[in-house]
Amino acid sequence: MIYERTWGLAPIGHRPVGRTPRRECRNRGFLLVGKKIFQIILLVLMVLGLPVLGLVLSGKPLSPYFKFPPATMFVHRAPFSWWAFTGYTLFIAVCITPFILQGMRKPGVSTPSIGRSGSFPWWGGLGATMGLCAWILAWTRFPWFHPFQAHTFTPLWLAYILFANALTFYRTGRCLMLDRPGRFLLLFPASAAFWWFFEYLNRFVQNWQYAGVGFGPREYFLYATLSFSSVLPAVMSTREWLGTFPRIRQNFAAFLPITLPFPRFWAVLSLCAAAAGLAGLGIRPDHLYALVWVSPLLILVSFQALVREPTIFSPLAPGDWRGVLSCALAALICGFFWEMWNYWSLAQWTYAVPLVQRFHVFEMPVLGYAGYLPFGVTCGVVSEMILGERRVRSPI
Repeated sequence: MIYERTWGLAPIGHRPVGRTPRRECRNRGFLLVGKKIFQIILLVLMVLGLPVLGLVLSGKPLSPYFKFPPATMFVHRAPFSWWAFTGYTLFIAVCITPFILQGMRKPGVSTPSIGRSGSFPWWGGLGATMGLCAWILAWTRFPWFHPFQAHTFTPLWLAYILFANALTFYRTGRCLMLDRPGRFLLLFPASAAFWWFFEYLNRFVQNWQYAGVGFGPREYFLYATLSFSSVLPAVMSTREWLGTFPRIRQNFAAFLPITLPFPRFWAVLSLCAAAAGLAGLGIRPDHLYALVWVSPLLILVSFQALVREPTIFSPLAPGDWRGVLSCALAALICGFFWEMWNYWSLAQWTYAVPLVQRFHVFEMPVLGYAGYLPFGVTCGVVSEMILGERRVRSPI
């Protein structure tokens, strides 16, 4: 079903049935675009300004946080704590156990199966070959490849994106890359800007840093932007592939209904909490670092709820978790490959996560993978704006 909002138009009797005046359509489109731009501007101002406000309130100097490239570590991080590790583990376990149990159920047969294309596309094989070659080059140190050794990230992920779309095409005969090529390409520049905001927030908590590179400011910005451009296309391509599996399409179509009374009140409350969390990053980074992954999502969804637009959580009212779950799992899958391919690469990132810096899977402490779940949902919200996807209005 396609979401359609009533904009206070004239009664049907005042215009031809089934026809919408061209000027009216154009005005409606301008209004929608204006709302999106306004939301993005507010988000940018909050993300950029609130952590700095926290620094000012705490009396910390600003200059170390804005050095570029970010090469020094100056944020004090709390040592490992069994109490914090146990508490976080129990919280994550309580949150994900119902979904694991539901996903283990055998799917029913009521939902029609998705038809296959009949054969695996040739360009999927090309992507697999490119990925294997890039993987080998990333984890080895051939002397002849030394000038390019620090630049294997982008080829790896372009190959991944190609292969993920091929998997979806094989299962359905369609894929994001071919169905909407123009908007799909827009995901790449949007992804670069999107991840730079997380790099900015990381300056206030310093949970990760990059090693094995010695670029100047211009080279650092150029090569980092190129690498960051693959994040949203990779997550969204994986999300679409996951959506072809019956255990997601059927088991989570009517799973756990969640409705909230007074939705605008909760939107305001969430917005205030997210704003306070962003400001708190500059004050108590050891305890609030997880809000790097949660606050942007809360702000985006709160803005949408306040202007009565459907959000990525709207389908949860009747219990449809497919969109949220596929986004979260897609980011987790991509996160596994990000961390794995990073492990033996020359240009890599390392982690220093307060209180839970132990039991690593590759460079990432095991509990750090939980951050990919809300991050995936944030990727979904931003990508839906770019892809032009619409949702059914929630009963709330």
